[in-house]
This record gives sequence, structure tokens and C-alpha cells, in this order.
Amino acid sequence: MTGLRLGSLEVPTPVVLAPMAGITNAAYRRLCAEYGAGLYVCEMITSRGLVEGDETTKRMLVFDEAETVRSVQLYGTDPTYVGKATKILCEEYGVAHVDLNFGCPVPKVTRKGGGGALPWKRNLLGRILEEAVAAAAPYDVPVTMKTRKGLDDDHLTYLDAGRIAQESGVAAIALHGRTVAQAYSGQADWDAIAALVEHVDIPVLGNGDIWEAADAVRMVEQTGVAGVVVGRGCLGRPWLFRDLAAAFGAGDLVPVLPTLGEVRVMMRRHAELLCEHMGEERGCKEFRKHIAWYLKGFRAGGELRRSLGLVDSLATLDRLLDELDPSEPFPVGELGAPRGRQGAPRSRVVLPEGWLDDTDGVREGGGGLLEEVSETTGG
Repeated sequence: MTGLRLGSLEVPTPVVLAPMAGITNAAYRRLCAEYGAGLYVCEMITSRGLVEGDETTKRMLVFDEAETVRSVQLYGTDPTYVGKATKILCEEYGVAHVDLNFGCPVPKVTRKGGGGALPWKRNLLGRILEEAVAAAAPYDVPVTMKTRKGLDDDHLTYLDAGRIAQESGVAAIALHGRTVAQAYSGQADWDAIAALVEHVDIPVLGNGDIWEAADAVRMVEQTGVAGVVVGRGCLGRPWLFRDLAAAFGAGDLVPVLPTLGEVRVMMRRHAELLCEHMGEERGCKEFRKHIAWYLKGFRAGGELRRSLGLVDSLATLDRLLDELDPSEPFPVGELGAPRGRQGAPRSRVVLPEGWLDDTDGVREGGGGLLEEVSETTGG
């Protein structure tokens, strides 16, 4: 399979690292990129936070020196703010790609009409996309969007979202084959992804239940997508991008499974990169959340895992990693198994009052947009 083209941007391998809050920082993006070619997206930032110069937002916009293609995902509910934030990213941060988040299922986001809730307001969605595309155009930076099937099975939005994206000049649309109500539970609906491919002329990227490189190839074959977006499947497995590059490049679907010794090297490299970007104390604390993912399925004892979960320096990490058996083979039972968040479907999606009353997103008479809602980081 050939690479992925997003407007003027050519991605050698049609694989995108999904932005994940607290995960896809500069260190993790660098680590994943060292294992394979693709597009690696910064964790989501808020458009209002960027425009107003919020320090937390600016700290998230850090790029590794080796990161030649800068990609950022924006969250926003107001077209003006999204447009201004897009211009700032292009002009001041030199990004080569801007993605807009219309898929986040977290209640603190959807209750404000953001994330996966926003595509219900078709006109508002169109205005946001148009502002972002117009702001990025002078810099020749492609704008893409990510969404879900809809709020729930009774309120599907993805086909309309695809049409609106195409009409707005968006370079591609990524679809997570779940509803907001599903969150990360159940199975992703790849048939919906295939339906969107048939519905639009712009490239469609598929997301959901890609745990191995073979899953990514199967998704392309079954749905006709132009590329895939990988999120939870790479948690504790940056080497998955090596398998993906091999699968899409040479057609090699046999995974190269690392021994615990090789995983140990990856863990050390990850922690080292975090410390380079954040300082040793904070970097080690950030690394703690990754321990369980890296060691999932391996026989490392409970006491060692607990000690690793409290690591506070690279010297301590080195001492603890030395206790892992380097010859232990990869636990093949973990292949194809879900990773990260799963949980249960939600009985209802948390939305602003009256959100479902219309699909417009503009005030009657005045033609103005919905009032801007305060944004939140994460999700």
C-alpha cells in the first residue's frame, strides 16, 4: 500500500498515532517515530487556551528536536477561536498538520457541546471547519477532523459530518467506529467506516480495534480506508509502528515480538526521553503510568511492579529494570487483546440542555453562533 496524502503533506506509511491526553507528548511521539514512519499527533489542546496564552496549553505544545513534521489536534466549540488557534499553530509553531477533535466522549467535554457532541450541530460544525481551513490555507497546512459514528445509535452523525467536511475543504476525516455512548466499550463498527468511504471523496482514516498490524491491513481491505489511526493498541508497545511499517511496506504481517530484555530497552528509552523534556523528577513520575502497559502479560512479580510504579530517578529505574528476566519471551496470549480504557457503555450521553432540540447550532433570527463554552484540557 502506498503512503497517505493529506493535502500537501505526504505521510510515507498510512498510519497516524492518535492523540491521547497525557500520553502522546513529545517524548512518546519521538519514541514511536523511532520505530516506524507515520504521522504522530500531539495530545489535544484547547483553542481558547492557545488563543488566550494559557501556560498549561503552551507547555503541552512542545516538540522534539527530531520532530520534523509537527502535528497538533485542536479542541474547540467556537469557530472564531478555532480559526485564531489554527493560525497561531501555523504561524508561531510551524505545524504541518492540524486535526480537529469532534470525537472525544468524555462527559466533561460533551456536557459543554464539544468533542463527540458537536457534530449534532451541523451548521456549527461547518462554520468551525471553514474557519480552520481558511486560517491554515495561507500556510498550505492541511486540516483534518476526527469524529465518531454519532451520539448513540439513534443519533448518528458521521455521514453528515463527512459531507460537511468535504464541502468545507477538509483534507481527510478519521472515523472511530463507535458512538459517544459506547465510549471505548464493545466492538468498533468497521461497516460504518466502509459506509463513510463510499459516501465521500476525501480520504477516510479508520480508527478502532487495531491491536496488531494485521488488524490495520484487514481494516484497509474491508473498508477501503486510505489509512489507519492507532490509539490504545500502541500503549506500552511503541514497536507496533515497526510492524505497521513492515505490513504496509513489504506486506510482512508476521509481528516481530520483543523479548522482555528488548522491552526493557524501550522502557529505558521512553523514560530517558521524558526526562530530557520534563526534567528527571517529573519525567519519572510521568513514566509510572506506562509500567503496567509495558509489562502486560509478562511474569514480573507484584513487588517489582509496585516499585517500578514509584520510580523517582533514572538510577532507580535502571536498578529495577535489571531485575527483569531479559530472556523471557513476549506473551503471545496478549496478541490481539484490547489495551487501555474499555469500560461499559453509558446509559446516556451528557449534553447541554436542549442540545438535541435542533441540528442547527445558530440562534434563531440573529444568525449568531452558539455562545462559546469554556473549554477543558484532556479527554
